Amino acid sequence: MIATYPNTSGQCLINGEWRKVEKTADVINPANKKEKVGEVALCSPELVKEAIDSAAEAFKDWSRSDIHDRATRMNEAAEELATIVEESVSLLVRENGKSLVEAKIDLLRCVDVMKGSAQELLEWWGAETYNGGQNVQIRRRPRGVTATITPWNSPMILTFKRVIPAVLAGNTVIVKPATNCPLTIMSFLKVVASYFPAGVINIVTGSGREIGDLICSDSRVRTIAFVGSTETGKDIMRKSSGTLQKLYMELGGNDPAIVFEDANLDKATIERLKMGVLRAAGQVCSAIKRIYAHESRYDELVEKLTQAFEKVVVGNGIQPDATMGPINNEAQFNYVTELLERTSKSGANVVTAGIQLDPETWDQGYFMLPSIVTGVQQDSEIVQAEQFGPVIPILPFSTIDEVIELANDSQFGLRASVWTESEEIAIEVADRLEAGAVFHNNHTIFKDLNLDFPGLKESGLSRETRHGSLELFADSYGFAD
Repeated sequence: MIATYPNTSGQCLINGEWRKVEKTADVINPANKKEKVGEVALCSPELVKEAIDSAAEAFKDWSRSDIHDRATRMNEAAEELATIVEESVSLLVRENGKSLVEAKIDLLRCVDVMKGSAQELLEWWGAETYNGGQNVQIRRRPRGVTATITPWNSPMILTFKRVIPAVLAGNTVIVKPATNCPLTIMSFLKVVASYFPAGVINIVTGSGREIGDLICSDSRVRTIAFVGSTETGKDIMRKSSGTLQKLYMELGGNDPAIVFEDANLDKATIERLKMGVLRAAGQVCSAIKRIYAHESRYDELVEKLTQAFEKVVVGNGIQPDATMGPINNEAQFNYVTELLERTSKSGANVVTAGIQLDPETWDQGYFMLPSIVTGVQQDSEIVQAEQFGPVIPILPFSTIDEVIELANDSQFGLRASVWTESEEIAIEVADRLEAGAVFHNNHTIFKDLNLDFPGLKESGLSRETRHGSLELFADSYGFAD
């Protein structure tokens, strides 16, 4: 056990000053519930208001700063941040539960976001000119104070993909991380904030509802970037309607994967399917949450995916042999456990597979072996719910029209995947799926971090961007003679 807490433990950042807050809550290691990783500050309404005051004041100068200066500061911060990635991996593992490999990838991608967005800013910011009987320039300007509210499941990359472009676009930010997984974010942002003027980056932690209410009701906050549940997103929409704030939301998902008759179910394909389901123990909005397999390949897929699940080693992510870590928190652990129990009692076939890395300490963490569920119907809870755990229902289908109807039968529309050797079929199906992005023979992320596609229906609210989300944090206006 590491005895010392991170230097941001129990603190908040307001106007360039790290403040120790008297009222705190414990941050617990999900792989060892007895281990306290650090503390999270429970900020008062007065502190939240101070953070908004600070951001509003800093915006006056920062919004007028030179874009080359912004990019230079960000690149210099990225260079320093890169030097502490290795030493920060264990902290993320201990507060979040990811495996070492997953945690390191997340931290490295944060550095990539900083460098890539800084470069993109210089290429994107300039005015566009249109000549059509009148000279018109499309120019960009920062919007104002931006609030970024991020979740516990992938806290680093989901925070950096919003905070970094917001700052580069000339906005000031208030960051509100999840209370049960804030420490690595704050440690990283402590480095980043030191390269920018006081008040450009502020961090408050504590009650999501209390802080959210204050942010939504303050007209000085012009943009809210939120990642989390659909229900909370709807609540933010209602509360922010009085100030007409711009909303950028990534919400829930229930991603379908469609495996066609001609799919190549070799070892590599099964591995990609497995990772699409079990990345971060399934606690990913864009993870595969239901699989539809053509009836001619159904039994083969179930057998091969079960064999792949049997090799998954579940344990404390800090151990190199662990390929999947625990569920992040007690509430989510209880939800997934009870969901599986109800599913089993309903008559479904639940096959649990995998290897316990340390059986003797299994009950000390929120560990859960992965499960495959068969014998369920489309309207089953396990199919309609966003499980957010290492669970996957598999259902058979017979025709393209049938499976498209099944795949679209969801309130969500985040991601989807099509598994076939025919690109023609893949594109035909993708055109008919209600999803913000569709992958062919994979279910993953966009490797180019400048690409971002929002979800449809109740999975999100924004617009597609090819500029690292910069345009989500800036207003365009016309200048004409």
